[in-house]
Amino acid sequence: MTSIYTNLLQLQLHHHNQQLFPSFPPKPSSISSTGNRCLGSPVSLRSRSLIVRCVSSRTANPFDSDEIPEYAPKLTQKSVKTRSVLEVLQNANSILPQVVLISTILAFIRPSSFTWFTSRYYAPAIGFLMFAVGLNLKEKDFVEAFRRPAPIFAGYVGQYVLKPFLGYLFGTLSMTLLGLPAALSHGIMLTSCVSGATLSNYATFLTDPEMAPLSIVMTSLSTASAVFVTPLLTLLLLGKRLPIDVHGMVSNILQIVVSPVVASLLLNRLFPRVSSAIRPFLPPIALVVNFFCIGAPLAINMKSIVSPFGITIALLMFAFHLSGFILGHSFTGIVFRNEPDVEPLQRTLSYETGMQSSLLALALANNFFKDPLVSIPPAISVIIMSLMGFSMVKIWAKEKN
Repeated sequence: MTSIYTNLLQLQLHHHNQQLFPSFPPKPSSISSTGNRCLGSPVSLRSRSLIVRCVSSRTANPFDSDEIPEYAPKLTQKSVKTRSVLEVLQNANSILPQVVLISTILAFIRPSSFTWFTSRYYAPAIGFLMFAVGLNLKEKDFVEAFRRPAPIFAGYVGQYVLKPFLGYLFGTLSMTLLGLPAALSHGIMLTSCVSGATLSNYATFLTDPEMAPLSIVMTSLSTASAVFVTPLLTLLLLGKRLPIDVHGMVSNILQIVVSPVVASLLLNRLFPRVSSAIRPFLPPIALVVNFFCIGAPLAINMKSIVSPFGITIALLMFAFHLSGFILGHSFTGIVFRNEPDVEPLQRTLSYETGMQSSLLALALANNFFKDPLVSIPPAISVIIMSLMGFSMVKIWAKEKN
């Protein structure tokens, strides 16, 4: 009797539990509608912890869209808006050619808008662009760049062999075929003897970010050796050995290239959250910097540009830089045709060969040549080179996409 009574009591308790907790005990693999798994086990009067565990699992995420649907749209809209703003800021460089064109037109219409932006602002301006480039790079990127001596040497040859040849060619044609004064010919040749432009690094970064360290190494090498190579080239082409300020050139490299890049790499390493926070705001600031870097040389040298020889020299410098872009791109495609990244490499060496440090040539012309006509080609070169380079950024970026 005692056994029968005990069995009946257990059945009654089990029935009572089923009425209180009809969903228990769940199967071990059962999953709730919200995706939460309950660790099932037979329910008894001693298994209250199971109830707590299942309920806490079900309410672990207070912003679950199935539990509290009114929160989800608000969070989604906020994140979408934030992401949209950041994308707009990061894509600001897509209108760089238009900004360069507006800067050029405004410099012609209202030169006073740019004449205050003298040469003393160029070092910090270009330094900022290098900082913006470096903030998107890591130390290992430069290690990989130094492991590719062949492209570095090719960029050096393009800068100090191919470009001086083009300068001599167009300088000679300007006298023999067009009958221009010798001083203008000397200005073209002088422009071809200087180092690569720092803006080529920024153009490379906009088109092929992974190639930016290689471009920086190329420009730094050509700039560092300009203290020796440029005087030799001017002696060979012009018959005049121009003294170059070694201390000034080294200081220029440190200020414009090395220090900003090192500072940005350290910021990435030591304060990654700060880097991530400021990175989206750099492209629009870079647009403003480029706006003045392009318009200022044009406005300051307006008298030379609107001279009787201005249009002719502009066409010659256009042909000069275009030849550099094309030959740099073509020769790289032939020499490095078996490289897996031949196309980005072609664009990088095209920028490096086609863009010159025309401001250095302009400074040399003003300091060491008595005839003011010598300064006209490098002054026009600053504008032509920048317009062509950033227009190619736009073209190649479209082709990649």
